[in-house]
Amino acid sequence: MSISGLFRLPASLTRICTVPWGLGLGEKLTLLSPGIAATVVQMAGKKDCPALLPLDENELEEQFVKGHGPGGQATNKTSNCVVLKHIPSGIVVKCHQTRSVDHNRKLARKILQEKVDVFYHGENSPIYKEKREAAKKKQERKKRAKETLEKKKLLKQLWESSKNPAEKVSADSS
Repeated sequence: MSISGLFRLPASLTRICTVPWGLGLGEKLTLLSPGIAATVVQMAGKKDCPALLPLDENELEEQFVKGHGPGGQATNKTSNCVVLKHIPSGIVVKCHQTRSVDHNRKLARKILQEKVDVFYHGENSPIYKEKREAAKKKQERKKRAKETLEKKKLLKQLWESSKNPAEKVSADSS
């Protein structure tokens, strides 16, 4: 059996990385044998992002507050919403995407790391460049959709106008 078969993911979507001492953010540790550790990294998602500015835990202020939004008592009465503040820059991130506090903490740190990188590097930040490219692509798709809709309307008008004179001629001859 192949290694990718062990993880039950299609071979084209997985990549095996050996881990000497630590895990990257959001990666899962899998032990193949007593001496070897590997991580499974999805390749289909985000592109590999260059290293962002590391966050120092001493510069972070973390709070856990009650959740909000749909979900009723399960979300509104539990303190699983993470509020993370980067003290030097003053950036505050609030994360309540899942019901798990640990997962929200990881997501909040990732979001904060991206925001701090954009704060310090500005337009040179890889995150800023990614978002600008995504916005440009979205605008292009929107423009193409609008042009297609206009072409459809024009075609419909032409079809109706070519259909109407034929009816008028048959009505006039009667």
